[in-house]
Amino acid sequence: MVDGYRLWGGEITKGMKERRIHEGRTALTFPDGPDTLFLALEESASRYPEHTALVDDAGTPCSYWELYRRCEEFAAYLYCVCKLKRGAHAGVMMHNTVEYCVAFLALSKISAVMVALPSKFKQKEVLSLAEKAEVELVVCDEMYRDWFLEKYPADRVLSSTEGIGRTGFDHLYKNWENREPDTAFIRSFPPGLPGEEALIMFTSGTTSRSKGVLLKNYNIMHAVEVYRRILGVTHRDVSVIVTPIYHITGLVALLGLFIRAGGTLYLHKRFDAVRVIQEAGIHGFTFFHASPTVFNLILKAGEGMPEIPSLTTLACGSGNMSADKIRRLHRWLPNAQFHTVYGLTETSSPAAIFPGDSAVSPYIGAAGRPVPGVRVKIVDENRKELPQGIPGEIALSGSCVLEGYYKKTVNELENGWLYTGDIGYFNEEQYLYIVDRKKDMINRGGEKIWCYDVENEMEHMEGIQSAAVVGIPDEVYGESAAAVAELESGCHITAEEIQRYLAQRMAKYKIPVRIKLVESIPLTLNGKVDKRRIKEMLMED
Repeated sequence: MVDGYRLWGGEITKGMKERRIHEGRTALTFPDGPDTLFLALEESASRYPEHTALVDDAGTPCSYWELYRRCEEFAAYLYCVCKLKRGAHAGVMMHNTVEYCVAFLALSKISAVMVALPSKFKQKEVLSLAEKAEVELVVCDEMYRDWFLEKYPADRVLSSTEGIGRTGFDHLYKNWENREPDTAFIRSFPPGLPGEEALIMFTSGTTSRSKGVLLKNYNIMHAVEVYRRILGVTHRDVSVIVTPIYHITGLVALLGLFIRAGGTLYLHKRFDAVRVIQEAGIHGFTFFHASPTVFNLILKAGEGMPEIPSLTTLACGSGNMSADKIRRLHRWLPNAQFHTVYGLTETSSPAAIFPGDSAVSPYIGAAGRPVPGVRVKIVDENRKELPQGIPGEIALSGSCVLEGYYKKTVNELENGWLYTGDIGYFNEEQYLYIVDRKKDMINRGGEKIWCYDVENEMEHMEGIQSAAVVGIPDEVYGESAAAVAELESGCHITAEEIQRYLAQRMAKYKIPVRIKLVESIPLTLNGKVDKRRIKEMLMED
């Protein structure tokens, strides 16, 4: 077992100690920080009242004091007018707007639980998730209001309407008779506690199989503080949320982190790689956190563009980023340190972070080291711990790891350990390497093929923008590797040329027996590589 607390030290672990969270539960965490995201906002509004907290898609800024005031006001409306009580579940389904942030933080103020509903899902799927999470009230963009009126009374669906007034919620307040007294009452509302439930997010998959990840205040705040200390984010930092805010990266690794640090966040409703690059130069973005898919698109759009001197920190999680792509980013953005992040929704985002700049490290390709407050072990199929260097399933426990799934609809953690389904190993320096998802590992006649190995080698070939490898049925070996490849613009290499290239670099049994060239790699609604669809595509030929 590797204990993240023992790997860092100095200012990063300063003040950490065991803290009682609730009856029967303690956690090694940062007890001197704020206990909830709203309390973090309160601190930042006190320190930096005139500093810009958020900038909406149209370029309208919102200061920390204004954001704090709007959150208090909406919290008062939710509690006093809508009668949303402490611990109640409210669904939020909106685009990347200031109103989304206000809703999330206002719910934190009154200790209600936000259920993050995915705006990319269809109506039937969203209503199914809302029912599963026992949502009592919905806050949504106006365009989704009719979706929820099929299941909820009109007074339990609050919509944000752009262009109505000063904010998207102004139209709700028109007949609010006790607006000032109610808001004054909320100012003295008892603060949230570390062990109180704060957020329910659903994992990817069909609505029947998706799991409700239930995070508590201490999970979220530990993750936020880990990011702040390791990545050195301060009130001087500027960043942008370009992918849907309802993902764990948007809510915790960006919004939560920047509210805690007092930095400035731009909100883009839709991802546009060219816009991101242009605005990074105009607004002086210093920090950028995204998935490998987004970084690939940024790299593609950034060809021939000048470097962005202000960018000093890059963080990449939720998938495999090849060493070759990391080095390409470094050549373009030499001022920026690249930090690989390994984590899940179940870990409130970070479980491991790469210290220093991965691009110039001998350990490039590693996911990093376990963060303080998280313990990691590598186990075999019988959940027996494996020695260093041997790949096995990654198991996690600690302060940012969930205690359990909502309504316990799936197997709970085993003695506090979350078995991730990811395959990895530790090297001698206790860097964690991720080699594959357990379900994606290919067994070719008893020989194991790690998809990440083949994908990384393919992406090293000049002309290949992205690659994805899956297993397909094989009459002789049971299963063999197959792949799809997205080529760079103007490239005309063939599948046979890719196979010949791989034959010089890896064992024959690892080489994909079938390679299909595609315009773009299929993605899931969550922006991850859709291996199920890729397998279907390769078996259709």
